[in-house]
Amino acid sequence: RELVLVCLSAAPSNERVIRTAARMADAFRCGFTALFVETKNFQSIPQPDRNRLRANLRLAQQLGASVETVYGDDVAYQIAEFSRLSGVTKIVLGRGETSNRILFWKPSLTERLVELTPELDIHIIPDTGTARRFASHYKKELYAPAVPLLDLLKSTLLLVLSTLVGLIFYYLGLSEANIITVYILGVMLTSIFTKSAVCSFMHSVVGDLGFIFYISETTFSLHIYASDYMVTFLVMFLASLLTGSLAAKLKSLAKHSAQLAWRTKLLFETNQELQKAGTQDEILSVTARQLLKIFQRDIVTYRSDQGQLDAPKIFPVDDAFSESKYSAASEHQAAQWVLTNNKRAGAGTETFSDACCTYLAVRTAEQVYGVIGVAASGEEMDSFEGGLLLSILGECALAMENQKNLEEKEAAAVLAKNEQLRANLLRSISHDLRTPLTSISGNASNLLSNGDMFDAKTKHQMYVDIYDDAMWLINLVENLLSVSRLEGGQMNLHLSTELIGEVVAEALRHINRRSAEHHLHIQSGDEYLLAQMDAHLIVQVIINIVDNAIKYTPPGSDIEISWERQGRFAALSVADNGPGIPDSAKPRVFDMFYSASNRIADSRRSMGLGLALCKSIITAHGGEITVADHAPHGTVFTFTIPIEEVELHE
Repeated sequence: RELVLVCLSAAPSNERVIRTAARMADAFRCGFTALFVETKNFQSIPQPDRNRLRANLRLAQQLGASVETVYGDDVAYQIAEFSRLSGVTKIVLGRGETSNRILFWKPSLTERLVELTPELDIHIIPDTGTARRFASHYKKELYAPAVPLLDLLKSTLLLVLSTLVGLIFYYLGLSEANIITVYILGVMLTSIFTKSAVCSFMHSVVGDLGFIFYISETTFSLHIYASDYMVTFLVMFLASLLTGSLAAKLKSLAKHSAQLAWRTKLLFETNQELQKAGTQDEILSVTARQLLKIFQRDIVTYRSDQGQLDAPKIFPVDDAFSESKYSAASEHQAAQWVLTNNKRAGAGTETFSDACCTYLAVRTAEQVYGVIGVAASGEEMDSFEGGLLLSILGECALAMENQKNLEEKEAAAVLAKNEQLRANLLRSISHDLRTPLTSISGNASNLLSNGDMFDAKTKHQMYVDIYDDAMWLINLVENLLSVSRLEGGQMNLHLSTELIGEVVAEALRHINRRSAEHHLHIQSGDEYLLAQMDAHLIVQVIINIVDNAIKYTPPGSDIEISWERQGRFAALSVADNGPGIPDSAKPRVFDMFYSASNRIADSRRSMGLGLALCKSIITAHGGEITVADHAPHGTVFTFTIPIEEVELHE
């Protein structure tokens, strides 16, 4: 995939370069990234150039670029490494007029990029005289910056201390080499405790003069009689200058490393917090709290819902804030414009510049998931803060996209499950209901057409078959209705205190007629055990489990119904000595439309609803139902329901 990279700078011509790169990205229909390389000299550039750089950065964002910041003094190397790691295919940068190359002159930025990235397309936007004028102005400001008064005081104090220590060493008879190291140490301390490189340079020059004036053989005089003093002066000056420069560079690198470490830590914390969030609202709240902790400014969040913004949520720095200020119609219009145009707006921009906040989109590619506003303050964000803000918003957008994909995946899974249940139901109805309906219609037709030709025994059997098939259909419809009500939460339990023995006796009166071919046994560990239940539903559970045992065991099998107390629950079991249920089928016997023989709507006319209904009813009562093997062979179903204690008042 193509990816266009434009290099940001404070040059006046950089605006043209950015617009050209944006048009190129639109033409190729590819990604667009703007990169700024911050060097150690960035803090020394004048304020007009700094403002121009911020304007170029905002322009890149408005044109749809993803702005990134890297740190290093070798600009060409940083651009090349970022391009390699990010998959950049085209680099766009500007070039002004360059002077002719002379001996030992270092190559230009363009030449180094061509050397470091031979596999990339580098597009150079030519410039006229503006770049050259800008470069000379930049050098002038860079090498003659204003020195803070505090740094001058620190440098003077360190210079005086170095001279005093040098005088002490001189009067103690120590060699000049020891005194020189004192001045070099003073230069290093000046580089560490001051921000300007000018202080180190001044310390080097004045320190050398001080060494000659106070400590050399011509004390209190700048006259040099020995030729070796000139060499000593030159070596001392170069050593001091190089030492100060290296110390300043190390300090700058340490500062950049600390910023990167702090940024990495914040992004890591943000990522961890975002992973814990379960909804898109929680993701926005986590992001707002992180931004509030970093920038110490009021944060306003809007969540996008089908192209419209929800009501704003405000995260203030303190309680003394005006909610109406951030809830005004103008603020909402600015946020809505950001959502519609996928560009920043509000304070500090040309769009809705009178707004109280700077609004940015929470986006991935072209999808906008929300808008976050950062309250304006007296100072604009620097490039480091701006890059950190964009990185956190990118993490937020990625988390919201993942959450959306997860919700869509879960919805698709539910839809697929419902479609599967619907398909199973239709397949069961088309196959399984046809058998009893055909039997009912066939027997009724025979009785109507040839009733006089059948003897009494045959007629009775046909009546029994019609009745059994009709009762099966009635039970099926009842199970379907009960399952749908329980799963939808529409069935209300009418709880009452009932004797387990009476409920079992009532269920046995409704057992299938085929129970005559089986041996039913009842065993009670506690004949007067009371339980809190909906008696009608528990009767249905017992009927379904016993009917299931009758269907799947051969005639003459034993079916045993027993119950006992287990702590705060009453456990009721239905055991048989039939062929049993395979271990592979046990985890699924309570699934809807599943039969133990792995056949849907099998020849025994079982749609797999009975046990699913039993599980729903028992779960609604706060109990559980299990299936296990019955020694030496067979199956035992056990379910529990809460018991009810009876207090006797005499």
